[in-house]
Amino acid sequence: MRCFMVTQQQNRNSMSSFFSHIKVEHLIAGVSGGVTSTLVLHPLDLLKIRFAVNDGQQLTRPNYHGLGNAVTTIVREEGIRGLYKGVTPNCWGASLAWGFYFLFYNAIKAWMLEKGNKKTLGAGSHMLAAAEAGVITLLMTNPIWVVKTRMCLQYSQETSLPPSKHYNGMVDALVKVYRHEGVSGMYKGLVPGMFGVSHGALQFMAYEEMKKFYIGYYQLPYDDKLGTSQYLCFAALSKLFAASVTYPYQVVRARLQDQYKEYSGALEVIKRTWRYEGLRGFYKGLPAYFLHVTPNICIVFLIYEKLTRVSEPDEDIL
Repeated sequence: MRCFMVTQQQNRNSMSSFFSHIKVEHLIAGVSGGVTSTLVLHPLDLLKIRFAVNDGQQLTRPNYHGLGNAVTTIVREEGIRGLYKGVTPNCWGASLAWGFYFLFYNAIKAWMLEKGNKKTLGAGSHMLAAAEAGVITLLMTNPIWVVKTRMCLQYSQETSLPPSKHYNGMVDALVKVYRHEGVSGMYKGLVPGMFGVSHGALQFMAYEEMKKFYIGYYQLPYDDKLGTSQYLCFAALSKLFAASVTYPYQVVRARLQDQYKEYSGALEVIKRTWRYEGLRGFYKGLPAYFLHVTPNICIVFLIYEKLTRVSEPDEDIL
């Protein structure tokens, strides 16, 4: 009984120690970066989604011949506003995702350092912290990503969709998805999204390791801050590395969330994509994605860096 009580006390102390590392400054900085990057780069995100879901079998779906043709077609048929379909849920999703991700990642990392009485973490610990933060964030934001995907896929002429799958805004979409598809509809794409957690884990591990190598190479203090150019370079390289390895999950996730198609699960998406489109099918939308994520990660991390340095001048950024 005494051992049980001691264990319970230790667990409470551990949780208390973890929550002491949660700082709202990280949330605010992540939200600010997410909103800014989304407002600037949403059209590229929309293009990535439309290319990713186009398997050539949906006759009512526009068939774009490259990025330039996609832009001109959307502007001609849907106007400039067509490039910003889904921007509202994307702003909400990106801001909350980045905010919560930075909040939990930094808290988990600081807790690991304190628990292990260490000054720095290894690559495995960085990946674990990033993966844990990613899972928590995904569970909180997946319904918003479902709505964002579906609103990005509302084309100029839609005759094949019932009213229950035509949305007049973010709130209308959330209500209709929940009313007609239930909780499972709100969490479509969750399974590939969980695999996608490896994206963030690889990205943050690569970033931390590049930073650690740079500091070690120039024999700088372990907690030395990066200059803006190094910070952006490492952020962009780590993002491109993670994106190259994990992009196929985004295609699978987008297709599961597509209101024009019905799949029994991620495995069916993978089988049908491989059968009808081959390996190339899993990389549809990749050029638009690279054009989107490179400046995106630079904007997010730069704003995050500047805001956290203002609020916490003596604390390491990541």
